[in-house]
Amino acid sequence: MQNYIFHCVLEATGATEVELVEGIQELWSGYGAILRYRLTGGTTSTVVVKHVNLQDGGNHPRGWNTDLGHQRKLRSYQVETAWYTNWAHHCSDECRVPHCLAVDQRDSETVIVLEDLDSAGFPDRREVVGEKEIVACLDWLAWFHATWMGAEPIGLWPQGTYWHLETRPDELEALNDPALKDAAGRIDSVLRDCRYQTLVHGDAKLANFCFSHDGDEVAAVDFQYVGGGCGIKDVAYFIGSCLGEEDCERLENWLLNTYFAALQRALAVCKPEIDFQALEVEWRKLYPYAWTDFHRFLKGWSPGHWKLTPYSERIARNVVRQLS
Repeated sequence: MQNYIFHCVLEATGATEVELVEGIQELWSGYGAILRYRLTGGTTSTVVVKHVNLQDGGNHPRGWNTDLGHQRKLRSYQVETAWYTNWAHHCSDECRVPHCLAVDQRDSETVIVLEDLDSAGFPDRREVVGEKEIVACLDWLAWFHATWMGAEPIGLWPQGTYWHLETRPDELEALNDPALKDAAGRIDSVLRDCRYQTLVHGDAKLANFCFSHDGDEVAAVDFQYVGGGCGIKDVAYFIGSCLGEEDCERLENWLLNTYFAALQRALAVCKPEIDFQALEVEWRKLYPYAWTDFHRFLKGWSPGHWKLTPYSERIARNVVRQLS
């Protein structure tokens, strides 16, 4: 395995020597690892490698070890490969992603050689964020959504996000909430059929943002679930990933205003023909639907999860009531 990775890195960078520095993290369900390598010679001093080995996977930490889950993971790595091969280089500095140096596939293994964002000025990861970091992430999402407004997700998920209803029938079946279960298809349809479509990151949680030291700038990683959809899904998911229940409710207006102000600026540059006011009206109305859509998944997947708060329950009940 190491010889295969060394070969890919050497070919991608022109380095003369390569040394494994550290394992950054294991991939979900044991499908491989993200690794950092130090180089001698070549065009860069370090790279990050995402090494996927599908033969080793399937050990889900919450017990969802099914063939459907395996196929979803397999597809997610195909999507990420397509993202870095065909899409990522179109992202501007305002929605910074790691530059892809090489993609190599053989049998059940995939190696993606990426720019090391730590060396590129984004070395910090945050578990707790303040206003500055939140604004930076919402700005990133706004520019990402503006960049890809109206794009056809060729090679990506037709509907992005890892909790998308069509890919999660087992979790829906396990959902012990009859009213929400009955409304799940209609919630999905409302989001899927919205007028203004873009690409969504699909897993825009705080852990997938890399910060500059001062917290003013961010880059994003992990594009396994990038695909078509309504951008407000990313926004709702991000907010729920980094704020507690009270702040999600207390800051809701400020958070949405911040995102939409950034989106308006970004669209003026990327897609000036878009009717921003119409888009904002539509996506603001869909915010509780996006929140409820993830709540539906989480309640079936992990009923005791800490994100299943009274605030989320109130949003979900209101959405179900509107639909009925």
